Amino acid sequence: MNTFFKTFFLLFSFALFAQSTSETLEQHPVFPNCVGKSNKELEQCFNDELQKVVYSSFIVPESSKNSNYKGIVTVLFEVNQEGKFKVQYVDATDSELVSESKRVIEELPPVGPPTYAGKPTYSRYTIKIFIPLDSSQEEILAKSTLEKTKAEKVIAEPKELTEFDDIKYATFSNPQFKSNLNIPFSHQFYSQFDSEMNQVGTNNHTASKPFTYAEVAKYYDFEAANQKILKSKSGWWGKKLWNEHMVAIQGEDYWFTLNPIVDLRIGKSDPSTASYTYQNTRGVQIQGGLGSQLNFTSTIYESQGRFAPYFNQYAESIRPSGGNPAIIPGVGIAKEFKIDSYDFPLAEANLTYTPSQFINLQLGYNRNFIGDGYRSLLMGDGASPYPYFKINTSFWKIKYTNTYMWLKDVREEVTDEGTYATKYMANHYLSWNVSKRLNIGLFESVVWANTNDRGFDVNFVNPIIFYRAVEFSSSSKSGNAVIGLTSKYKWNNQINLYGQFILDEFALGDVQENNKSWRNKFGYQLGAKYFNAFKIENLLLQVEYNQVRPYVYAHSSPLTNYAHNNQSLGHQWGGNFREFIAIARYFKGRWFGDAKLTVGKRGFDFDTEADGFNYGGNIYKNYNEDRPFDTGVAIGQGNATTIFIADLQAGYLVNPTSNLKLFGNLIYRNFNPSQNTLTASKDTTTWFSVGIRADLFNWYFDY
Repeated sequence: MNTFFKTFFLLFSFALFAQSTSETLEQHPVFPNCVGKSNKELEQCFNDELQKVVYSSFIVPESSKNSNYKGIVTVLFEVNQEGKFKVQYVDATDSELVSESKRVIEELPPVGPPTYAGKPTYSRYTIKIFIPLDSSQEEILAKSTLEKTKAEKVIAEPKELTEFDDIKYATFSNPQFKSNLNIPFSHQFYSQFDSEMNQVGTNNHTASKPFTYAEVAKYYDFEAANQKILKSKSGWWGKKLWNEHMVAIQGEDYWFTLNPIVDLRIGKSDPSTASYTYQNTRGVQIQGGLGSQLNFTSTIYESQGRFAPYFNQYAESIRPSGGNPAIIPGVGIAKEFKIDSYDFPLAEANLTYTPSQFINLQLGYNRNFIGDGYRSLLMGDGASPYPYFKINTSFWKIKYTNTYMWLKDVREEVTDEGTYATKYMANHYLSWNVSKRLNIGLFESVVWANTNDRGFDVNFVNPIIFYRAVEFSSSSKSGNAVIGLTSKYKWNNQINLYGQFILDEFALGDVQENNKSWRNKFGYQLGAKYFNAFKIENLLLQVEYNQVRPYVYAHSSPLTNYAHNNQSLGHQWGGNFREFIAIARYFKGRWFGDAKLTVGKRGFDFDTEADGFNYGGNIYKNYNEDRPFDTGVAIGQGNATTIFIADLQAGYLVNPTSNLKLFGNLIYRNFNPSQNTLTASKDTTTWFSVGIRADLFNWYFDY
């Protein structure tokens, strides 16, 4: 019994404390005559002063007097963070009464703003004005109205609570620009702040993408950039079309946005048996923040489309088992739509929790990218989205990123009773700013299969970089380990040099013999960026060279190769290639233009009865089987194919909140293998498209 009374006393004391705390968190606006009053007296004083001012200032229109009008005018208004009065709604039978009510309320001088937990906020109130204003009854009416006004603030009606009505809103101030929300990774969009992120002396880490707004906001003012391009629109539709989120809500330490997403384009490809190409994507994107630590985003797309023949053929060449006709690169499995089109849904999501300035945790379904270039040899974003858990740890001159991924192999050989095979990947990436100009990054990736229901092996959570790679080197059958190196050197504020090196397997003896062994599986990247080129503001020039030897990304067990959904997780071309890329990007205000030139050489397999060898380009083949030779292995071996792609794009930014763009795009592609086969045939394509799209992820058409 004593225990019961003690527990009851503690709970009762806590309830009293909680009630007292909630009452003191909120404070009403403060008229000059109310300064110094306690919070309990302040509510009554606010109502008293409001009544006095309104009844002394209100002028009943002549039309109401002449008609002997008797009634009540109800005015809903707010007092904002600056203490200014603004009418939200007036319930009156006469337009003149509405106008007079607005005048009286909005001409009130600013007062001390309402506060919540000591911070200025805004709050809504209701006042009833009785017509006619009989001076002999004024005191009685004022008292009556006071009680009604107060009652409607505390309890809207005698038997209703005010919890819903008392929810406070603030003017939307683009809180996402300072949040830990991920910035959708688009090469064109990221180029707008790439220069600021790469100034000499900055202590950031630009290789691990996507960035968060908080990371970039230290160097680039999103709000100022947004204000520069805002259109002067007063109407609701004009604001929503050109400047604002479709839905944007901001309250007490939380915010939320919702935007419709479209990617609508139509084009013409030559050659093509179809009369036109098209894409019809509709979707919705939700973003938000709860406090300063928790942010979330989710985007759902529903799409149908038909592309240029070369892209359709590639999508069908990587189709999954089970009867679906294709996998759209970077998107996912596609179903058949009508006769010659695809239906390809897509979903992306990310939940970010930042408990301190040092730690950022992310749970998502999307893509990741490591590098400073257009391509990445270590972790690219050309494959379909996948589930992942990421830990970003930043301190001193170091950023350490651990990413754990759940992947799929959708080939017929590993599909069991209609269920695709599961495999896992763990990446460790350590980025170190050696000096104000030089950055070096160390990378490790380990892939393993769900053999014997092994599942996600907790041993791989070990954060020590290269620990697992050393273990796997003892047995190639236990998994697949890849290591890598990244670097960046800031020559000055305009010129950056960058590079990558990937090592899939290495035989020192073969290197010493200089015999070009197949076992020396490595690749490298060299690149440079020229910001504000030739002193032209917002002009970015970039050149990049990528080279990957045969059999890189492949494995003795294709299930544990470096891939997901039949797409490479490194460079999109797989192995056995070299590539040169030149890019120019420019924007001014809302206008933008991009030009990209790709020249490359790839080695494909012939896959014929006469020649069924594995030349190292197809990463879904066992590299221990059907190799034509063990030494003298060179890039381009097999069906040597030259590739030339010119890609021009120009357009206009319609709405910056969803990166919605009007665009025109022209792609010229020449694909020239030494021998025509089922998987590689000569083709020259000219593909022109126009459309409008929300540029939220990178579409790659350069295959």
